Amino acid sequence: MPRSRPPYPAEFRQQMVELVAAGRSPAQLAREFKCSEQSIHTWVNRARADEGQRRGARGGRRGGEALSTPEREELARLRRENRQLKLERDILAKATAWFAGKNERTPGASSNS
Repeated sequence: MPRSRPPYPAEFRQQMVELVAAGRSPAQLAREFKCSEQSIHTWVNRARADEGQRRGARGGRRGGEALSTPEREELARLRRENRQLKLERDILAKATAWFAGKNERTPGASSNS
């Protein structure tokens, strides 16, 4: 299993983004600062998305546009909410089935008056 390391500090990530914007290649920076080239690409793409810029023609979402940080946070929140609602729906469906089965087994009141 690959070793994981603590996340890079925000200042370091921002410096890498600025160096790429200044013309340095992510491959050069990865060799020099001992981090992965893919991480640098990810940081650059995230910074561009946060600034409202589109991603390049390579990779990314199908629409060609990356999610900004607030959009990613909202998506995560909506996914959590969706999971919770599905769980509640399933509980209510089971309860409904249980009560329907219970009512079928109990004899109804007959009107012998």
